Amino acid sequence: MRRADRLFQIIQILRRSSRPVTAADIARELEVSPRTIYRDVADLIGQRVPIQGEAGFGYVLGVSFDLPPLMLTQDEVEAAVLGAQWVAGRGDLVLARAALDLIAKITAVVPEHLRPLIVEPSIVTTPGAAVARDGIDLARTRAWIRDGRKIRLRYRDVRGETSERTVVPVLVGYFEQARILAAWCELRQDFRHFRTDRVVGVEFLEERHGIRPALLRARWRRSLVEAKLKAAQPAIASVGAT
Repeated sequence: MRRADRLFQIIQILRRSSRPVTAADIARELEVSPRTIYRDVADLIGQRVPIQGEAGFGYVLGVSFDLPPLMLTQDEVEAAVLGAQWVAGRGDLVLARAALDLIAKITAVVPEHLRPLIVEPSIVTTPGAAVARDGIDLARTRAWIRDGRKIRLRYRDVRGETSERTVVPVLVGYFEQARILAAWCELRQDFRHFRTDRVVGVEFLEERHGIRPALLRARWRRSLVEAKLKAAQPAIASVGAT
């Protein structure tokens, strides 16, 4: 790896981390010695890149620093194209169109030597199975998630029984054959996952729930962990009994 590329990658590694990153960790990823990283970081600081920290503790990149947004590596371009291909083939209509627009925008602005990676990609996603038709407008659902508003659903479960739920939407999960709305269900007083193809009626409410999105997602993730631990308890108990 050229030294200029290595300096760029050091900045990228610091950029994507919310915690101090040690020279040893950076060296391991870039396959060089920690001593090389110490020298590189010193040179970056000398070039007025706002890196804070010290050897042994770790380094962080100042929040005021930013690189030109389209200084992309070959791997980053291919990652963006692969992700956009997947969304174009499996996302809802609005996201699929946005993915195609994204590819077009990247193509228009990347340097000439990177353009073949987009126009004639060497990586593709496999064709996916037909996705069940959504019973809810997912573009509007995503907007309601961002705005912190509630949604009222009429939902048909796997037995065909229909119920009405007022939910606090957390996120939309995109899977191979279906899409899932993760939400806090006021009826069950717990997090639930609703297949969007089983939604038979929907009302987008103006009522706000007042919970920060990051906190809501953290609570949802914690509920998944607790559910896994609870499911594992009978197996652990049976092992202990033998």
